[in-house]
Amino acid sequence: MVAVQRFQDLTAWKKARVLTREIYLVSGDAGFARDFGLRDQIRRAAVSVMANIAEGFERKGAGEFAYFLMVAKASCAEVGSHLYVALDVGYTSELEFERMYSLVDEAGRVIAGLHRAVVARGSKAPPPTRNSELGTRNSE
Repeated sequence: MVAVQRFQDLTAWKKARVLTREIYLVSGDAGFARDFGLRDQIRRAAVSVMANIAEGFERKGAGEFAYFLMVAKASCAEVGSHLYVALDVGYTSELEFERMYSLVDEAGRVIAGLHRAVVARGSKAPPPTRNSELGTRNSE
């Protein structure tokens, strides 16, 4: 397995980045763009997904990384919930909703898988090093 050296190499972060870009594009259209509250909240939640993955990766232990991954997954759920609001008030079509929700679902599944791997790896001694496949590091 190839060692992950940077958060940008994590598939979970890459999926979150795509989700965030698409949320920004969709929330910039018509009525959605004028609903400042919903637009800003869904954008913040999407940014939170990728930011928490990055922040957790840079923490010093598997436990902290696992925690931040769960925060990221929760932010994914928040994005999904906001998408329902956008659908219900007519800011997005059913087809666009389905496309966007599939991105949310995919990101959430990948984050959950990474979380399981981090927890499993973190429970073994010695803790993973910066060069491990999980990309976490020991105290320096």
